[in-house]
Amino acid sequence: MKIAVLFPGQGSQYLGMGREFIDSDSDCAAIMEMAASVCDFPLETLSQTGPMEELTRAVHLQPAITVTNLICYQGLKKAWGDSFSAACFAGHSLGEYSALCASGVLSVEDTIRLVIKRGALMEREGQKNPGGMRAVLGKTIEEVEEIIATCSDAGIVTAANHNTKLQIVISGAINGLDAVEKIAVEDGARVIPLAVSVANHSPLVAEAVPDFAAFMDEVEFKIPATPVYFNVSAKTEQNPQKIMEMMASQIASRVRWFDIISTMINEEVDTFIEVGPKTVLKGMMRKIAPKGYKYKTLQFDTPEGLAKCMDKLI
Repeated sequence: MKIAVLFPGQGSQYLGMGREFIDSDSDCAAIMEMAASVCDFPLETLSQTGPMEELTRAVHLQPAITVTNLICYQGLKKAWGDSFSAACFAGHSLGEYSALCASGVLSVEDTIRLVIKRGALMEREGQKNPGGMRAVLGKTIEEVEEIIATCSDAGIVTAANHNTKLQIVISGAINGLDAVEKIAVEDGARVIPLAVSVANHSPLVAEAVPDFAAFMDEVEFKIPATPVYFNVSAKTEQNPQKIMEMMASQIASRVRWFDIISTMINEEVDTFIEVGPKTVLKGMMRKIAPKGYKYKTLQFDTPEGLAKCMDKLI
């Protein structure tokens, strides 16, 4: 069994996430307490009771999702014991910070500090440069890029997330998104708007990159104890300085999720555990894994879900 641990990002949130772990495990509760101590807003209350419109603000949501991922991962480590050994980690967009923490690159406190700053900077850029994101279903990355090229006069748009072979998320200015959607739909695609007000992973948030890089200089990055596949390159990296550079550019760069999972499959990873709220990444796995490839895809975000997950692993 070769295990990859995967962490979700923005879009997987719900009110009450992580509650059962916090209530039943003092170590999980301590992670929330520590994370809340470095926030200037009531992180635990907002995560548990909302309101949802406040939770979904990038400055609040990024630490809320991240602390939930880390709480769930703490549960997994305790359930598995000393014999637990993941072959590799990856996280989707924001989830990459959870992967860095799990692999020993970042401390829990520094992970939370980084995502608070990242969320604040991305929210700032969203207010300066309003935009959005939409999922294009039924077109390859090459086909979507061709459509974007024909709409260059309408406004800034980029292929932001290469999630599966036929699920591409576009990001940019509303006029540009409208133009791309019109052509894509006429050509048989489905287009679904995402509930975000920030054009993540696009040039509209690029001005956050140098400010985030400067903030990151205050944080210690270590060599990964376990390989992490990075969104920017879809490859692993050992050099802490290069990791820092990638994490800064990741804000405005493409998420290469399809390539990450495809590489893991080529390296014979056969068990994928989504650690954190909801099942977005588990759903993508079914659309990425080639026909005939034998693998398990598991997910949990509660102690009950973890117990079921462990039953399938042992």
